[in-house]
Amino acid sequence: MGNYRYNRIFLIVMDSVGIGEAPDAAQFGDEGSDTLGHIAEKMKGLNLPNMAQLGLSHIREIQGVEKVKSPLADHGLMQEASSGKDTMTGHWEIMGLHIKEPFQVFPHGFPPELVEELEKQWGRKMIGNKVASGTEILDELGSEHVETGNLIVYTSADSVLQIAAHEDVVPIEELYDICEKARKITLDPKYMVGRIIARPFIGENGKWQRTANRHDYALKPFERTVMNELADNGLDSIALGKISDIYDGEGITEAIRTVSNDDGMAKLLETVRKSFTGLSFLNLVDFDAVYGHRRDPIGYGKALEQFDQQLKQVIADLGEKDLLIITADHGNDPTHHGTDHTREFVPLLVYNKKQTGARKLGIRQTFADVGATIAENFKVKLPSNGTSFLQELS
Repeated sequence: MGNYRYNRIFLIVMDSVGIGEAPDAAQFGDEGSDTLGHIAEKMKGLNLPNMAQLGLSHIREIQGVEKVKSPLADHGLMQEASSGKDTMTGHWEIMGLHIKEPFQVFPHGFPPELVEELEKQWGRKMIGNKVASGTEILDELGSEHVETGNLIVYTSADSVLQIAAHEDVVPIEELYDICEKARKITLDPKYMVGRIIARPFIGENGKWQRTANRHDYALKPFERTVMNELADNGLDSIALGKISDIYDGEGITEAIRTVSNDDGMAKLLETVRKSFTGLSFLNLVDFDAVYGHRRDPIGYGKALEQFDQQLKQVIADLGEKDLLIITADHGNDPTHHGTDHTREFVPLLVYNKKQTGARKLGIRQTFADVGATIAENFKVKLPSNGTSFLQELS
């Protein structure tokens, strides 16, 4: 333990809240993407008074968001350096890694040779095998699954293989075993699947309901992250939401589950109000999963406005030795073609109550600058990627 500039750092990742196309967007088919900008246009202006006070429109003017005279937070943009635009790539980079080989995605379903191997190992057939919404595919295939025992398998714009099964048809322990077998098979570099997800459900036709027995089987980060350094040096590394799943539990001293953005912000407030020294790391997944992938700009905009309201209390409860960092992991422009993520800059807002004025942090060349800043603050080994902006903060 040491005398730190900040005793606690609260890192919020607004999952998929990009702020305009990255310079290499064309390589990803994402020219013209602008998650925040296009949502604001569809909403005819976003009402984000607290983000406005922090300085959101000083990063780039957003329709409806006041460009206040004196922003409270240091602010800038971050550009992703890694080869990818998925959740794991963005988050791993935030904690200091650089992903050169992107995780594979399967927009046309999983290849026949993988399907054959999985069915052989499982002793059950697969149905679905496509990109799908987790609720819609239950409506489509739930009854067939119950009748046949065949497993519902689907993917998304992320590198995931999701397996849905009714708890009365496939017992939970069997489903977990099925997922573990899939995890081993998909470690093969030719597949490189980021996460296997167990998606158990209950109910009957037309009334399917996913249960809380979801379980993720993620790849472990291929190098130590800043969180490993924090945990190994006796500091707290608290994961809220799906953070623990994204890093497969690596470097995490406490994992707190959340069921929604609202729940995530409530859990964050609880964490702000307790005593610890180290990092509290929250992912708000609804922006991405509920609104971005479903191409719902109005729902997305309302969710942003709700988050902004909740942010007011978080800011009020922060102490003088606390640092708040708000950013994102990629874009997911709900007005863009398809349902995929979008290659965008992400916003960077950094706030402490004792700040006098606000500084421009410029365009950071990698998300890893966040991890480097956290590492420098807590005097642990800096990651091999990223440049700390700790000394640049006002």
